[in-house]
Amino acid sequence: MSKIKVEHVFTSESVSEGHPDKVCDRISDAILDACLAQDPDSRVACESLTTTDLVVISGEITTKAKVNWQETALAAIRDIGYNESGVGFCADDAKVMVAIHKQSPDISMGVTEGQGKFLEQGAGDQGMMFGYASDETPALMPAPIYYAHQLVAEFARLRKSDPVKYKYLRPDSKSQVSIRYRDGKPVAVESIVLSHQHTPDMPIEWLEALTREVAAKVIPAELMKEDITYYVNPTGRFEIGGPHGDTGLTGRKIIVDTYGGVGSHGGGAFSGKDPSKVDRSAAYFCRYAAKNIVASGLAKKCEIQVAYAIGVAKPLSVNVDTYGTGVVDDGKLAAVVTEVFDFRPAAIVETLQLKRPNGWSYQQTAAYGHFGRDIFPWEKTDRVDDLRKAAGVN
Repeated sequence: MSKIKVEHVFTSESVSEGHPDKVCDRISDAILDACLAQDPDSRVACESLTTTDLVVISGEITTKAKVNWQETALAAIRDIGYNESGVGFCADDAKVMVAIHKQSPDISMGVTEGQGKFLEQGAGDQGMMFGYASDETPALMPAPIYYAHQLVAEFARLRKSDPVKYKYLRPDSKSQVSIRYRDGKPVAVESIVLSHQHTPDMPIEWLEALTREVAAKVIPAELMKEDITYYVNPTGRFEIGGPHGDTGLTGRKIIVDTYGGVGSHGGGAFSGKDPSKVDRSAAYFCRYAAKNIVASGLAKKCEIQVAYAIGVAKPLSVNVDTYGTGVVDDGKLAAVVTEVFDFRPAAIVETLQLKRPNGWSYQQTAAYGHFGRDIFPWEKTDRVDDLRKAAGVN
């Protein structure tokens, strides 16, 4: 009797750097980069809001850096591509309002070494963070979110690389990829959704053809062999976009930022937060550990959860779930993870050099996912041998 193959379809979405929420993430991370460049010990919790020709920057920032908040925000907007006056959102037209104050001293003493109840640098807040990896893509990311990111990232690259040829494209766009799985492995793309802001004179047929061309370029051919349903600007028109079409806020795309709905999420956003905030740094470190586990062959899928109390350095718990794919017991693997990886906040920052980005910037995380791109230090697979040795696997 032949084995019945179990099938399901999973969908993830991505949004481009011109999406209003991503504009805000980019502004917040641009301010973080500017602060860290002058003062690596800056404490930054920056929130941004964008709407029609208006940017509001708020939050708690304690830094020795001298930063022009307005110009930093406008430079980020220009780089995204909002440079066309009269369409509702443009770097040359936007007003920037600033409402920033210093970090609360109650929080500061809990995350500053030598202060607080425990003297060691503790977590900036309570909460739980997750990291995930699987072997279904070369980047060890879930396939639907990985290829959804690739779609909108390629459209942005085309728009910026040849403004004449791609003159119809404006910065705001969204993608959605549905992939059929068989026995837990991605086997075929079922549907692709692409909504892209455009000029009034764009022929929809042009965008439909370009969508198919880009999809064939960024998605492996073996996943594109069957009939695929395409939905390109399914409302029929997408002329009004960006912050003029929809108010943006920092931190509203937490599933886009992580694994596209695969695995768990602790609820904390990333952008605009310096690495003393474990919402960000510990989520990066969990991804680092999970990716190394999968890269080492100790599991085909891995999710790691870590939990903290504010002001306390040692995690309350570290949990490992390999969804039954581990070559050793998950409990043993959790012990291996805590032996190989130091989850104390100061150790995370030091291991990944999060205060001093080298060859990357926090702004680069603000669109197309915080995970799955080798430019970031948490994507390294440099602990594979250590993990296999600690697990007793040859």
